[in-house]
Amino acid sequence: METIFKPEIDAPNIIASFQGWNDAGQAATTAVRYLVDAWQAKPFAHIDPEDYFSFTDTRPQIKIVEGSQRELTFAKNEFYAFGGSSASPSAVLMAGTEPNLRWRSFCTEIIDLAKSMHARRIVTLGSLITDAVHTRPVPLTGWSSEPQMQEKLVGRGITRSSYEGPTGIVGTLHSFCLDRNMPTASLWAATPFYLGSTPNPKSALALLETLDDALGLGINLNELRGVAGEFERQVSMAVRDNDEVREQIRALEERYDANQGQQPAPGGELPPHGAIIADLEDFLRKQRGEE
Repeated sequence: METIFKPEIDAPNIIASFQGWNDAGQAATTAVRYLVDAWQAKPFAHIDPEDYFSFTDTRPQIKIVEGSQRELTFAKNEFYAFGGSSASPSAVLMAGTEPNLRWRSFCTEIIDLAKSMHARRIVTLGSLITDAVHTRPVPLTGWSSEPQMQEKLVGRGITRSSYEGPTGIVGTLHSFCLDRNMPTASLWAATPFYLGSTPNPKSALALLETLDDALGLGINLNELRGVAGEFERQVSMAVRDNDEVREQIRALEERYDANQGQQPAPGGELPPHGAIIADLEDFLRKQRGEE
């Protein structure tokens, strides 16, 4: 762990998300980035990528800055401090990338930081691809080791997933928290399979609304609500002339309504999403005036 400065905060909530396998539609990382911006949280530490990444698998990125200079960036796992306000408790926000190597040591670094700051809890956010549908509320699953928070999640109709199988760094960190007696919670949002990797602000909003209710974070979500509403409208417009896709979405809506919003566990083969992705990308290009 490399520290820029030691923030003068005590007993923060630590809220973490990771790019990669755990972040369908970038919903989890969008949620954390929204908090970083809304709270103007300051970066204070990061984990050295040299120890945890295979750079042939997770390659560094080159970008051009100031017209000619090339800047090299490696996968990041950064920590941001928010000292709290009259409306919101203090927090440490982790915007990360799922590592390739040494997951046990990686999780230990995070939990050691949490212990040193007397953190209240570590909350992990994730998002996964399912047969959700963009015109209905976002299905959520979650669980907390704290009875009071668990009661709030259950009160919102959120139950623990019954999924068994391969897991990512989110599930691994959650397990390590339990082993180290660190209070923890994990919250997952579904994103429709037919949107592929398209960023999904509606799923990010669902994560933050639930987190706000469970932890009393006092977040102003009006801007994200506007973005999520516009996203839903644009997806619907993008597919309005595609009868096959519209019929597929109608069938998913009927299934959602029949199940009263209960989302089946992920698994099995999902239908191809190429048609709707092509229509959506074409629509968004036209909206931006690129054609």
